[in-house]
Amino acid sequence: MRFARTSLALASVTGLVTSLLLGIPAVADPGPPPSSMASMGDSITRGFNTSGFYVDFPARSFSTGTDTGVNSHYRRILAKNPAISGRNYNQGASGAASDDMPGQATAVVGRNVDYVTMLIGANDACTSSEASMTPVATFRSNIDTALNTLKAGLPNAKVAVISIPDIKRLWFVGKGNGSARFFWSLGGICQSMLANPTSTSAADEDRRNRVRQRVIDYNTQLAQACAAYGPNCDFDDNAVFNYQFVLSQVSTWDYFHPNTSGQAVLAAASYAAGFNW
Repeated sequence: MRFARTSLALASVTGLVTSLLLGIPAVADPGPPPSSMASMGDSITRGFNTSGFYVDFPARSFSTGTDTGVNSHYRRILAKNPAISGRNYNQGASGAASDDMPGQATAVVGRNVDYVTMLIGANDACTSSEASMTPVATFRSNIDTALNTLKAGLPNAKVAVISIPDIKRLWFVGKGNGSARFFWSLGGICQSMLANPTSTSAADEDRRNRVRQRVIDYNTQLAQACAAYGPNCDFDDNAVFNYQFVLSQVSTWDYFHPNTSGQAVLAAASYAAGFNW
């Protein structure tokens, strides 16, 4: 069974505003705010470790959550379209990777929603070793299958594809923290990136750079797949990947998943870089 090892969320709202002003492309005619939505993804979408020890807390999801402190996509839309009230469905699953997206897409189609978010890929790169990361071609095939399912079943729905956060940034902000290193080792968390966290050897630094490049390659595939989908799909132009999060945005249960404030920043970044109703 996969560990719930989705990537981190991201840092202060002040810095966020600056980054979002650096050229996020406008979406052509996003239409009216949707009246229903669903989320696809992994443990970050499930709000894992935002409340309690190693449990999902979907109320604090950046996408479909109801917690006022997070101010999710759902709550932002609710403020503009009350018809969405109660029609927010979290189809994510802790531990999910790209090969779980076709099944989640089928479940989302069954919800008959107007808007879908997808944040996936951290678990494809955050594996037990560099060798076990998902090949880029396989990742793209999984994403294409999921998006084709959405397009066939929900041809009018808007789809927001969100970039994978920079997991090397997680290593950078946590490597000097003894508690972070303890939990990373104890849980075997993202060893492709986080093994030997204090090592400065060329071999370890080269490994970290290769893992980071794999995330970049996945994000390139997400962007291309979304472009091929057509105007109803929006990629965030790497807004989430480029954001420089800090360790205080990470859950102290594992020093890996976003805490509540991390979910809030992720919500702000991904919403503003998307359809932004």
